[in-house]
Amino acid sequence: MAIIIHLDIMLAKRKMSVTELSEKVGLTMANLSILKNGKAKAIRFSTLEGICNALDCQPGDILEYQKDENAEEH
Repeated sequence: MAIIIHLDIMLAKRKMSVTELSEKVGLTMANLSILKNGKAKAIRFSTLEGICNALDCQPGDILEYQKDENAEEH
């Protein structure tokens, strides 16, 4: 996957648990776990906004694009 999720890093920097973030954002633990482990296929802007608000960060602190070296160019 070309989008890397750094949610675990931001949680550690803010000394916040997944449980606490789940309560603040209103997401289930299962959905946060899917996002945190890079298994999510999409994220709503409202969810991203809630996470950024709870962690006092920018979307770029959580999301990173890495070019997939194995992908064919169009």
